[in-house]
Amino acid sequence: MSKSPSAKSRASGKVTLTDVANLAGVAPMTASRAINQPDLVSSILRQRVEEAIQQLGYVPNRAARALASAHSNVIVVLVPSLSNAVFTDVLAGIQSALDPANYQLLIGNTRYSDAEEEKLLATYMQSNPDGILLSGLNHSARVNQMLATSRVPVVSMMDVSPDPEALSVGFSQFDAGHTMARYLIDKGHKRIGFMGAQLDERTLKRCDGYRKAMEEAGLADTQLEVMVPDPSTIALGAELLGRMLSRIPDLDAIFCCNDDLAHGAIYQCQRRGISVPDQLAVCGFNDLPASAWMKPSVTTIGTPRYQIGFQAATLLHAAIRGETPAAGRIDLGFTLMARESA
Repeated sequence: MSKSPSAKSRASGKVTLTDVANLAGVAPMTASRAINQPDLVSSILRQRVEEAIQQLGYVPNRAARALASAHSNVIVVLVPSLSNAVFTDVLAGIQSALDPANYQLLIGNTRYSDAEEEKLLATYMQSNPDGILLSGLNHSARVNQMLATSRVPVVSMMDVSPDPEALSVGFSQFDAGHTMARYLIDKGHKRIGFMGAQLDERTLKRCDGYRKAMEEAGLADTQLEVMVPDPSTIALGAELLGRMLSRIPDLDAIFCCNDDLAHGAIYQCQRRGISVPDQLAVCGFNDLPASAWMKPSVTTIGTPRYQIGFQAATLLHAAIRGETPAAGRIDLGFTLMARESA
């Protein structure tokens, strides 16, 4: 390895592929092949190029490589939260499915904001991704336009699309909400409340399922609902239940849109000396790990979060390869976890 980095690259401070080639004593084309198609280069030349890369701290230009090969090996993943265990489980499934294919994930946190989703997608599309994984089915007009014009394969996660042409993996949020409300009705409860936070599309669909079951049983009453746009927390669950009890003292059951709220509701009951479930039944959604170990343990809806991520990523990988999937809409279902709290 003989030559030093060029004067131009020294002036700009950026190491180029030509610098790597010069230091390795090979042609730039050979250096490129050693990086992108190592099987086409002898082991001796590969080692010289790798040593030059290490010595110079060279980082390949992914965008340029994507333009040259028509593939970037990049997958865009947009989720509404990076702190919520629901979506960390989904991400774990995605990584398990895509790691063997050496894909790099560009993960964005939309924070339940259409504007943030638009900004992230516009930025990430500059990396020429091979595919996109999105949370939910409802997006802004601008996001839908970007997706339509990009012609990049897209798979939606967490719900099942009614569009037979759209690729989606999840379960019916509406049916899950209906099932939980029906469970409480069948247990003999009459004054069944619903507590919703964040008010994203999944929470609203669960609430729609709850409303349908209440209407079918002749128990519907809008006063039984409390819906706030605040982020869901245990503290918020305690606060909202306190608010409901002051307004509806004869409340005999509460369906919380997720387990965080349910945990808070149970703690509020314990503070007030309200027996769960004898005086008030409490249910949640998503079956977070703590729910099975609460006292009382929480009745909730179990959701296949890891499998949603894994199956969505697997479906996307097949679409990127141009394969026709056996099923483009994969409903993984949900499980009613009947425990001590209801």
